[in-house]
Order: sequence, then C-alpha cells, then structure tokens
Amino acid sequence: MDPALLRERELFKKRALSTPAVEKRQAASESHKKKKSKLDKESSSGSKHGAESSNGNINIKTSSGYKFGCLAKIVNYMKTRHQNGDTHCLTLEEILDETKLLDIGMKQKQWLMTEALVNNPKIIVRDGTYGFKPKYNLKDKKALLRLLDKHDQLGLGGVLLDDVEEGLPNSAKAIKVLGDQLIFVTRPDKKKILFYNDKHCQFTVDEEFQKLWRSVPVDSIDEEKIDEYLKKQGISSMQETGPKKVLPVQKRKKQGQRKRQFKTHNNHLAGVLEDYSEGVPVKK
Repeated sequence: MDPALLRERELFKKRALSTPAVEKRQAASESHKKKKSKLDKESSSGSKHGAESSNGNINIKTSSGYKFGCLAKIVNYMKTRHQNGDTHCLTLEEILDETKLLDIGMKQKQWLMTEALVNNPKIIVRDGTYGFKPKYNLKDKKALLRLLDKHDQLGLGGVLLDDVEEGLPNSAKAIKVLGDQLIFVTRPDKKKILFYNDKHCQFTVDEEFQKLWRSVPVDSIDEEKIDEYLKKQGISSMQETGPKKVLPVQKRKKQGQRKRQFKTHNNHLAGVLEDYSEGVPVKK
C-alpha cells in the first residue's frame, strides 16, 4: 500500500480523535437529562403542591366550622323529616347517607356520636339511634287541641306557631282542619300565637252588666295592683307572651347632706361651755 495514503489515514484518525463531536453529543444528552430532571422536579413539586392542597382540604374538613356545619345540616334534616311525618329514629350511618355526608372522617363521626348529637337539645337518642326532639311532641290535631286547652285552663296563654309547626307533623293541614277552634294573634314582632277558642265561653252578656263593667274606673290602678288584687281573690293572671320591654335605668337621686351629730362628753360643764355646732352664736 502507498505509504502516502497510510500517512493520510493516520492523520485522519488523529483529527477524528481530536474532534469533540462525540463529547458534544454527550453534553447534549446531559442537558437533555438536566431538562428531564427539571421537569421531574416540577412535576414532583406540582404533585406535592396538589398533595398539600388536598391536605388543606382535609384540614378544612377537620376544622370546627366544617364540623358544626355538618351538625347544623343533620339537625335541619331531622327537623324536616319530623315535620313530614317521619318520626322514627335513624342510625348515624343512615343519617349520613340521607344527608350525603359520606366523606367525613372517623374523628367527625366519633365527635357526632359522643358529643354533638348527644348534647344537642333538639336531638333525642334511643338505643344508638337518633330522632328529632321538638318543644311540643304533638302526634295529631287532637294533641294540639289538648295542649292549647291546657294552656288556657292554667292561664299560660297561647303557643307559638313556630313551636307547633316544629312538633306537629303536617301542621298546616291540621290547623286548616281545626278552623275556628283556634284563634290567631300576631305579636308586635310579627310572630303568631295560637290560642284555644273555648266556645263554652261564648255567651251573651246582658247590657246592664256591660254598663256596670264599663262604669268601674281602672285608669288610676296600675297592673301590679290589679295583679295583686287577682291573687288575693285566688285568680292567677295570664303570663305575658309578648316580648318584654326593657325598663330604663332610673338614676339614683342625690340625697341631701345630713347634719352630723356630735356627742357631748362634758356634761358636767353644761353651764360653762357653749355649743358651736350650728356656727358662732350671735351676741345679743
């Protein structure tokens, strides 16, 4: 083989070895690896941020506001189903299923079972089941009439319509059926009160008695004296059902300055000493 060609071949090999073509490719691959590692880090940070946000949601669910919101939703649901006639008790799982609160944790369930529902005044607990507890547990319209009649006989006044609607299933229908057996009175705060309409008390009073009744003046007698007179006669006055008025605070009157009294200890010098308690005596 021609020695000149061999020399050119050796020079070509040296130049090929000296050129950084392969090294540049490695650098490019390394940069690609760095970019990939950056993307992996960003994706991992994003997933970490997503995990943190999910943990944030869990923290919100474990907060007191979320817990009491669940409790309020349960109590309102139990009240609504009681008003619709579903008065039987439910287990906690059934309540959570019907209120769609299946995503709460075990701590919240434990809190509901041991504290929230047990201590709530509107919830009754029976053998591990829960039901609604109204102020007046009325089964039907007859129970409502008995309650109003009892209040009328004892002089307790009427019953709030809100309490009746809370405790009587399908109260609107029952009140409509009773009709004129009930009397509605609207308070100044727009709340309605139900009274029993005792038809035995509906009689005609002679005009002579009406004139005698109207001739007795009571303008000068305040309510306290009237109440005291009724008590002496063995009659209990009906308690006020309306909102109580707050009496203004009366200012204490300033008492006049009292004269100081001095004790006299020198009684044996009564004819010698002079009394200066009223000031210097005027010389006559």
